Amino acid sequence: MINFKNADGAFHYYVNQILTFGKPFDDTLALFNVGFTIKKPLDNFIHDGLKTRNWKQEYAEAEWQWYLSGNRNVHKLEDLYGKVPEIWKRMADESGNVNSNYGWQWERNDQLDRVIDMLKHNPQTRQAAISIYDAKEINAYAKDTPCTYAIQFTIVAQHLNMCVTMRSNDLWYGFCNDQYCFSKLQLLVADELGLLVGEYFHFAHNLHLYNNIIEKL
Repeated sequence: MINFKNADGAFHYYVNQILTFGKPFDDTLALFNVGFTIKKPLDNFIHDGLKTRNWKQEYAEAEWQWYLSGNRNVHKLEDLYGKVPEIWKRMADESGNVNSNYGWQWERNDQLDRVIDMLKHNPQTRQAAISIYDAKEINAYAKDTPCTYAIQFTIVAQHLNMCVTMRSNDLWYGFCNDQYCFSKLQLLVADELGLLVGEYFHFAHNLHLYNNIIEKL
């Protein structure tokens, strides 16, 4: 198991790993079954070591606020950020709704509230999990299939640990913004429980860089 101090360290390490060891897969280079731990999840900025990435905390925060709203319509993101990135436009249905607004997902069936309640009443529960990708609604995935399977929380020695499991993970855009939102969710749950933020374990079955990004590096 590889441990990183922060998400920035994981990002730069896996850019190099994919460029060196990645296998051609569709229109990407990919690594398979990648898992690692981030020791300080709240150190969640992606720094400017790769000028072409130009990660913006302002956008990541807008995406987090969009998730918190529980409104899965891309026009809500436009209200928060001033525009809708092209990727979200492509994923939206005719009404502007997406499946990959994770806040909308964790509010379905009160999943987030149930997880917090479980952990309050049984700190050793193994059931404190939020389901995102759900095959029972696969007919709705024509334009937008969620990349995340589940988010699970565990209390260890007064710290709240979190595990994110993903079927597919674009390292360049997806990981950088997702880890920011996931770490904010970890903090939210920890605060509700009066705990410290612990470790963040990230697993992706397919971790990749798209070819059009590779051409810029």
